[in-house]
Amino acid sequence: MPLAHGVGSAHDLPVPPFYAFAGAFAALFVSFLALGLLWSVSRFRGDRSGRALPAPVQRAADARPLRAALRGLGAAACLFVVLHLLLGPDDPARNPAAGAVHVLFWVGLVPASLLLGPVWRLLNPLRTLHALLPRRRAVRPLPPRLGMWPAAAGLLAFTWLELASPHPASRVSLLAFLAVHAVVHLACAARYGERWFTHADPFEAYSTLLARLSPFGRRADGLLVLRHPLHGLDSTPPTPGLVATVCVLLGSTAYDGVRDTPAWITTLQTSPLGRTATATLGLCAAVALVATLHCLCAGAVRLLSGPLAHPLGAFAHSLLPIALGYLVAHYATLFVTEGPRTVSMALGADHPPPAAPPLGPGGIAALQIGAVVTGHVLGVVAAHDRAVRLFPPHRAVVGQLPLLALMIAYTLGGIGLLVA
Repeated sequence: MPLAHGVGSAHDLPVPPFYAFAGAFAALFVSFLALGLLWSVSRFRGDRSGRALPAPVQRAADARPLRAALRGLGAAACLFVVLHLLLGPDDPARNPAAGAVHVLFWVGLVPASLLLGPVWRLLNPLRTLHALLPRRRAVRPLPPRLGMWPAAAGLLAFTWLELASPHPASRVSLLAFLAVHAVVHLACAARYGERWFTHADPFEAYSTLLARLSPFGRRADGLLVLRHPLHGLDSTPPTPGLVATVCVLLGSTAYDGVRDTPAWITTLQTSPLGRTATATLGLCAAVALVATLHCLCAGAVRLLSGPLAHPLGAFAHSLLPIALGYLVAHYATLFVTEGPRTVSMALGADHPPPAAPPLGPGGIAALQIGAVVTGHVLGVVAAHDRAVRLFPPHRAVVGQLPLLALMIAYTLGGIGLLVA
């Protein structure tokens, strides 16, 4: 099963690489200057914002029959995948299970969460199974410091399966991952209750974080509202492990770009450690690099602007649009080509060809660069609004300089991977 997501090579770009880098830098720098001059007070209201949807829509969204139907849909989809992994051929070209996991599920959660909110919370088959299991002991409260750390670990495990394992699409690999994932999270949910999934399930965390940028969300009073996506982004709580989770998303997507470059392919083929060990180190190094840069940036912000209640998490929400831009840049082509092919196999087609991309190489390259730059510009806006809220006016702009440098570094690195 093909899992490469790049545009090909630098000659496919609609503009020379130099102009792509210069344009990205100019977009960030001009955005920063404009915000500094025109945006002097915080405008985002987080979970206090939004216009309530009509009462019939509220009732329909919260209706038990709809929620039960969604739980049933999630359970049926999970059963479909498991049965194909158990009984289907060990050939991704003839078994839709691998495409269902790596494309329809992992990549499909991006548009689904952006359009509909945290959908995996409603579809999660582990929640359904947990509700059906007998209760044998009282649940315990979640440790306050646990936060999203288990979610970060689970996302790293899944991205390792996709990007570094020797057989990411084999039946054995997928069954082993799904079995371990189910046993661990059901055992923890039996100890801590259903709240475990909200905080620690990696795919719920993935969907929920992306849903912060959805036009639909829940206000603090529980009402379903239509709101500006950046208001929803501002409502992201600085939970322990949030930075780690976002860094896994950024770092793994960055490694996904690195692993298709000729230099890294040569490294994998010639490394004395072996292909899998070298790929694992590369993935971990990419995540560690992203995390290290963020930690250095947080330290510099604190040095320039004074103490913060949550120095690492105060601006972590501004990384989410960047992560989304990277995800769109690297996975959009995969989704529109392999997604229909997987659906065709699920419906019984034998060896269906992948769909042709809707855009040519130049159009795809423009889409990818546009997604990366747009994500970073939105990150600059989110960071600026948080800065003018947290810092005195005379320090708000100066305190953002490390964040601007970080986002420029991420932008140039992301575009560099696209044109490599």
